[in-house]
Amino acid sequence: MKPYTLIGIILIVVAVAAFAYQGISITTKEKVVDLGPLQMSADKTRTLPLSPIVGGIALIGGIVLLTLGAKKS
Repeated sequence: MKPYTLIGIILIVVAVAAFAYQGISITTKEKVVDLGPLQMSADKTRTLPLSPIVGGIALIGGIVLLTLGAKKS
């Protein structure tokens, strides 16, 4: 498979995922209490939003790369 075609397909898959999920959730552990041998931690969830613009740019880029890969063959 040609590199342009492979990268184009990957970009289209990323675009579909960006449109479907609208964000990525990340869970981290943070120390809440640290008193010598006594330590407590809490899970905090943060969401990194994915703009529909990012999905649109990835989709357009993937389509362009697919057409470039088709023209080169």
